[in-house]
Amino acid sequence: MFQAISAMFSCTRSFRSSHIVRHATLRFVCCFFIALTAVGVKSQPNVLFIAVDDLRPELGCFGCEHIHSPHLDTLASRGTVFLNAHCQQAVCSPSRTSLMTGLRPDSTKVWDLNTHFRDHVPDVVTVSQHFKDHGYRSISMGKIYHGGFDDEQSWSEPALKPGTGSRYVLKKNISRMDEKKRSARKKGLKGKDLSRASRGPPTESVDVEDEKYSDGALATLAVQTMQQLASKDQPFFLAVGFQNPHLPFNSPKKYWELYDPQAIGLAANPFVPKNAYSKALTTFGELRNYEGIPAKGPLDDETSKKLRHGYYAAVSFIDACIGRVLKGLEESGLSENTIVVVWGDHGWKLGEHGCWCKHTNVQLDTRSPLIMVAPQQKSVGDAIASPVEFVDIYPTLCDLAGFDKPQHLEGNSFAELLQAPSYPWKRAAFSQYPRGNVMGYSMTTDRFRYTVWVDQKKDNEVVFAELYAHREDPQENENVIDSPLYASEIKRLETWHAEGWQGARRALILK
Repeated sequence: MFQAISAMFSCTRSFRSSHIVRHATLRFVCCFFIALTAVGVKSQPNVLFIAVDDLRPELGCFGCEHIHSPHLDTLASRGTVFLNAHCQQAVCSPSRTSLMTGLRPDSTKVWDLNTHFRDHVPDVVTVSQHFKDHGYRSISMGKIYHGGFDDEQSWSEPALKPGTGSRYVLKKNISRMDEKKRSARKKGLKGKDLSRASRGPPTESVDVEDEKYSDGALATLAVQTMQQLASKDQPFFLAVGFQNPHLPFNSPKKYWELYDPQAIGLAANPFVPKNAYSKALTTFGELRNYEGIPAKGPLDDETSKKLRHGYYAAVSFIDACIGRVLKGLEESGLSENTIVVVWGDHGWKLGEHGCWCKHTNVQLDTRSPLIMVAPQQKSVGDAIASPVEFVDIYPTLCDLAGFDKPQHLEGNSFAELLQAPSYPWKRAAFSQYPRGNVMGYSMTTDRFRYTVWVDQKKDNEVVFAELYAHREDPQENENVIDSPLYASEIKRLETWHAEGWQGARRALILK
């Protein structure tokens, strides 16, 4: 069979001059691949769906030598790394909602942390629900949807919860938080106000086993669950959502010790980009809720370095947790017939642009890791530079499982890229972020980020535009929208931006 696939690719190379033949051939190969996956040793592939909160693409498999991420690096060597993957909005609920529903924020009407997508699209079928409807057992544990939100229609049963583990382990931190909570309640604070008023320190390091923290306990639960699933005939969609490296950056001491604090530097560009839109950045209020962080102004160097150290340690902690889950998958005998996808819901700033956290359209926030491994995948260890979007994950999983895609999806399947990394792909990824009545719509290509800020109360009047040239300025330090050097590119980008994601899809179909 695989000799036949190789022969097909040889034929494809011999017809490079014909886009039609190449497109048709690769479509055939992809369908052949899907059929192999669907009717192999087991009838349907399982799906291990791993979400990581606030994970920026700072891993070994993304070329970062200072980060210890051996397990994710090994996973990447078995599959495909997407170097230019972008979320639809760089904050938890809108991003996760878009990924799970296959709809963009303007379709779900979820632009904040307080709205559930079923308030606006009550009948939409989520990706795990779609698999459930096709005979899968869909199981959730940890953070898949944001915060207290869940969606019982998405799952075969209520979310599983570890019996142990917590976000803080040090007794002094727990006692201090309890004291602050009691004081806040006396003041009449409730809900999110109560939560913000009772936050602890932004970092914690304790010499304990992984399971003492909630993410370590979650990894144990995931392994136990896979052991149980291995004895079942029913295929599964298992969603495992880790919280780190979301604040607070708390992890066992051994992960902190992977890094020399003296070798941890500060952000290379701790300043606002030149000519940037005045509302493009934030004052990082999320971080300011934690103890020891000033209510306004920049952070001092010592605090900045400790936060960066804590973030790195948290990333390595999650890498180890994912490593345990992947080892459990292999030991259960399921790895050969399981699609594995690891995604971070968005990126995170560590002092770059004078900011922390997410909540912007800058590439550091919209870009996040995406790694995928599929059964019978022909091409492994590849790094795809073409832009992909998180709304593309839903249709891709459908193709890999070999069943239909719902009509509502607003992304494109990149299943063919897993077989042929050089396959022509769509020209841009689209993200957005609101600033009151002004919405910033960003389009990221293989070379540029072009953002248009429009006033939605004034018939989408353009109030500002930004252009960052990533080849010349990978850190996005200067908005060059007024530079004559990019005049021709700007005209092209304006046309693409006006055509939107629908235009990007049409361009893909025509290739």
